Amino acid sequence: MEPSEQRTIRSFLIIWAGQAFSLMGSQLVQFALVWWLTITTGSATVLSLATLAAILPQILLGPFAGAVVDRGSRRWIMILADGFIAAATLILALLFWLRLASPWVVCVILMARSTGAAFHWPAMQASTTLMVPKQHLARIGGLNQLLSGAAAVIIPPIGALAMTVLPMQVILAIDVVSAIPAIVPLLFVAVPQPPPRPGAETSNGERASLWTDMREGWRYITGWRALLILVVIGVLINMVGQAAGAMLPLLVMKHFLGGARELGWWEAALGFGAILGGVVLSLWGGFRRKVVTQMVALTLDGVVLMGIGLAAPRYFPFTVAAVFVVGFLEAFVLGVGGAIAQALIPPDLQGRVLSLISSLTQGLSPFGLLLAGPFADAFGVQTWWVFAAVFISIMGIVALSIPSVAHIEDAVPPDRAAKPLESAG
Repeated sequence: MEPSEQRTIRSFLIIWAGQAFSLMGSQLVQFALVWWLTITTGSATVLSLATLAAILPQILLGPFAGAVVDRGSRRWIMILADGFIAAATLILALLFWLRLASPWVVCVILMARSTGAAFHWPAMQASTTLMVPKQHLARIGGLNQLLSGAAAVIIPPIGALAMTVLPMQVILAIDVVSAIPAIVPLLFVAVPQPPPRPGAETSNGERASLWTDMREGWRYITGWRALLILVVIGVLINMVGQAAGAMLPLLVMKHFLGGARELGWWEAALGFGAILGGVVLSLWGGFRRKVVTQMVALTLDGVVLMGIGLAAPRYFPFTVAAVFVVGFLEAFVLGVGGAIAQALIPPDLQGRVLSLISSLTQGLSPFGLLLAGPFADAFGVQTWWVFAAVFISIMGIVALSIPSVAHIEDAVPPDRAAKPLESAG
């Protein structure tokens, strides 16, 4: 590795460490707010609205935020997004301190935090590509999955303890403080900017409009058949899979006749599996063709999920081990998927394209929930779970059976090939 690459990776890891610290604080606040809404209202409707408030801005603002990221300084967008999220949390902490907080106020703040995240996520993803050599992107994806798994294991018990000994305003203040190590490194560490893309200006030499940039992201996806197929597969998997995940407590309670303790075992097993998967992926990096790594893991993930759904209640202890395997495999599916996109999409287009992909893949999740509810009521939660598992495996097999998808990394269209990166402050 060249000395310049080593310096750039070190700079990235400094930024990543600060962002990881901030993520832990944000996850703690998210846990605390959801639990506060649960014990305060006891309303499934309020929890549904809170979930919608937390994801809707990222679905709706994704394409716009991505275009903004591609036009501006990614470093300053991350600084401003982190600062905006911290400011919204600080306002909520003050409202709790003044005893003016209500469930609806919490939903508004959740929406504000999600708005900041809609800009922060594509800026961080696009910056990763600018600072990490292509051959190491899968390893960084592994580190991200390791971090997610660690948060899933650590945050719930810490959050439960914090809720018993600390007032809400103090818990919220923890997140505000955790934003400092995320923001400060960005003030001193340079993040490279991609060179302007040919055609980014109009015939008059002026910068194309924001709407034009957004349409370019859409044309990029629809104009590359293999990428479009992967996006469609992601849309369908999220539609059935997120609904299955939402029914996880009901599967534990109604089919396996368990309670909060059994659900906690599953969540802990999932987190530990993600940690191990993240470690393995960060060290190994996957097969040469990363899409094969991702789709094999996806297919096996569906098989294991199907085994969980078909297991008799008396085999619950074995399902805990199976959930561990699910966490391990999903670390590869998610970590490698991000690395593939970062490696193939030109850096100057990554903000708008990655955000649009995220919006599209999440966009049908609410429809999946609306469909899954009546289906599960009529045929049982277990039936939907097994259906989703079989569907996930089929999608993995279908993807690998399509030559353009299986070889997407070997056949990047010349006009879409990533260009050499140029550093900028």
